[in-house]
Amino acid sequence: MTDRSSSFSPTSANATALTEEQQRKTGRFDDAQKLDVNNLPDLLTVREVADLLRVSPLTIKRWGKRGKLPAIRINSRGDRRYKKEAVLWLLGMNAGDEELAEE
Repeated sequence: MTDRSSSFSPTSANATALTEEQQRKTGRFDDAQKLDVNNLPDLLTVREVADLLRVSPLTIKRWGKRGKLPAIRINSRGDRRYKKEAVLWLLGMNAGDEELAEE
């Protein structure tokens, strides 16, 4: 019989630190960060849009196929990019609301 008490079990502090480290590496937004739309690029990747809208990348691709969020194909591989204005529209923001998001 094995002794399970000696197996590795991360503490909640370590688990939280790992989560924060993963967010920093991936550039994902958390609740504490404010959305600064002026610093967003004009064309966003699938992952960036998914993180902003808090949905899966597959959902973003489906929305593109259905016409809800049109995609731009940028190379021979067919990588998708999405216009910042279209993403802000889905968030219920327009160009005049950009200053409000920074406050």
